[in-house]
Amino acid sequence: MARNGRRSRRLVVGTEELWWFLGHRHRESEGPPVDCCELLTVRRRADHGGRLVVAFPAGPGRLVPDGFLPGGTVGLLGGEPVNLHRPGVVRALVDAALARGWDPGSRAVLELDGWGLLPTTGRPDGPTR
Repeated sequence: MARNGRRSRRLVVGTEELWWFLGHRHRESEGPPVDCCELLTVRRRADHGGRLVVAFPAGPGRLVPDGFLPGGTVGLLGGEPVNLHRPGVVRALVDAALARGWDPGSRAVLELDGWGLLPTTGRPDGPTR
């Protein structure tokens, strides 16, 4: 059964109950959509305001789902892909965001560059295969 990427999944970090889901956005253009960006969104269950958005924009040497890669897969050219559907990967990204000052209780929306967080996550769940 295929996973519904828009359905929120639960993640407990310490005493915080967080909910996360994956998304994708583009910049509209005259032709096909451009500037693909894979998004991991994390929020507290009780809150509807503040959230963390970890963005993985496409670019030179950066691989995001664009019709060739499976949804939720990101990676650097020549490196191992990272499966954002894996809870361990999400936990590592949340831990990296917390270390950079993200406050789950804040009402603000914080968007971080996911590429800058990948080296700190250290492939917690192993290969995506």
